[in-house]
Amino acid sequence: MSIQTQHGAGTRQAAVHSIDHYALTVPDLAVARHFHEAFGLAVEAEGDGLALRARDGHVSARIHAGPRKALAYLSFNCYADDLAAIRARLDQAGVAAATDAPRATAEGIWFHDMDGNLIQVKAGPKITPDAKSPLDDIHVQADARGARFRSQVAQVRPRRLSHVLLFTPDVSRALAFYEKTLGLRLSDRSGEGIAFTHAPHGCDHHLVAFARSSARGWHHAAWDVASIDQVGQGAAQMAAAGYTRGWGTGRHVLGSNFFHYVRDPWGSYCEFSADIDYISAGREWPSGDFPPEDSLYQWGPDVPPDFIHNTEA
Repeated sequence: MSIQTQHGAGTRQAAVHSIDHYALTVPDLAVARHFHEAFGLAVEAEGDGLALRARDGHVSARIHAGPRKALAYLSFNCYADDLAAIRARLDQAGVAAATDAPRATAEGIWFHDMDGNLIQVKAGPKITPDAKSPLDDIHVQADARGARFRSQVAQVRPRRLSHVLLFTPDVSRALAFYEKTLGLRLSDRSGEGIAFTHAPHGCDHHLVAFARSSARGWHHAAWDVASIDQVGQGAAQMAAAGYTRGWGTGRHVLGSNFFHYVRDPWGSYCEFSADIDYISAGREWPSGDFPPEDSLYQWGPDVPPDFIHNTEA
């Protein structure tokens, strides 16, 4: 099924364009504040929880108290004239509204996805960039010092939320659901192990990714920084704050971004990410299905055994 809407001079397929924010429950808000402030995010009290902002100033994550770490909900934004078409897609797919779910509001559409995750879709601003994010030029010419002294390195503060990764028992089923209902498109995959999707209105290589597990779960949120230097500096600042477990620094293949993952206190991750591939609005991406050895990373340390462990399973 393809539902299209008029936009400007042409016709395009209705789809979400951004993640507005994600919301997690965790057992200790004070620990959550310490971790995310160390990561470089602005953290402020909001109601019974916390609101997290990157340098763009947008609230990209909310943290609530709960018995364990889990995804409370995932909120997407779309263009206002796409909302009715997305609602029609959900109706035709037989997806029931979930307006009485915990933390659901009257804004937009609330429903559960194929794994039972609570999802919101609402009309809202485009948070994803309209072009590939520029990088800081960290290179110098001859006869000049190329690196700051360690004492001069400022705290790394991510520029924006880039993407999230969810565990799912069935990667193909997840791809089909999110394409059919929200219009996300496959970027690349590695069989039934992992898949990456993007929004069609101008988006990083992945907005939402899915990795196979025995149950649903939250794996990580990736935050964009301005250089590979900042990826490494972010890893160092987290280690100085006591957060030494994780994976990196390295470079991904699918998405191409430089990365460093820091393990949070609940067994999931936050990622410093730089220079991810970008898919412009209206452009087709040469998506492929790649073997595991060509899908995860080009260089970097060996993957820790617990990196793909779903603590919610």
